[in-house]
Amino acid sequence: MKNFIQVDNTEKEQVEQIKKWWNSYGKQIIAGAVIGLSGIWGWNTYSDYQDKQSLSARSLYLSFASDSNNLGAYDKLTTDFSSSSYTDQAILLMAKYLFDAGSYTQALGVIKPLINNSSSVIATTAALRVASIYLQLGQHDQALLILEGQSDDGFSGLIYNLMGDIYLDLGNRTEAQKYYSLAINNVTENRSEERRVGKECRSRWSPYH
Repeated sequence: MKNFIQVDNTEKEQVEQIKKWWNSYGKQIIAGAVIGLSGIWGWNTYSDYQDKQSLSARSLYLSFASDSNNLGAYDKLTTDFSSSSYTDQAILLMAKYLFDAGSYTQALGVIKPLINNSSSVIATTAALRVASIYLQLGQHDQALLILEGQSDDGFSGLIYNLMGDIYLDLGNRTEAQKYYSLAINNVTENRSEERRVGKECRSRWSPYH
């Protein structure tokens, strides 16, 4: 943090600097989370292919994903294939459609059950979105309660960043700066670990060893 935060700046300026950094580089965390989630869905999809019904579930999901007004496909998918990974994706997508339309309460009702999903990745993704909805609704205590209950280290950066947003919305710049700083530290630590593992792998598999 000392590398880019001017210590003589006001607290407001420091928070703005942190947010600017996050907006520039924090998206890499989101991309990583999406890749990880896609990997899990990919594995679930592979497993689902052992079941003939998987093709039907996939077809329904793609129909809904390409047309948000195709509620028939969504209803049939969530009713007839409730245990499919495609249903989890459809629910996340439905909540996004509703959120983008400003229907926050409806989006909350759709996505909240996913917090108890057996997949920690899907559950944490849902928790982040639920907390975002609570923030939009001005229910800060509920948003913080949801986030404080999360323990998936792979999402720590996203969790800290959203907590920073919540405290900033509350006008508590000190707490906002603390959590934004934690988010950025999480990014840099992950980068260092990735580089270390990558170096070890390259060394281990080098043809000259």
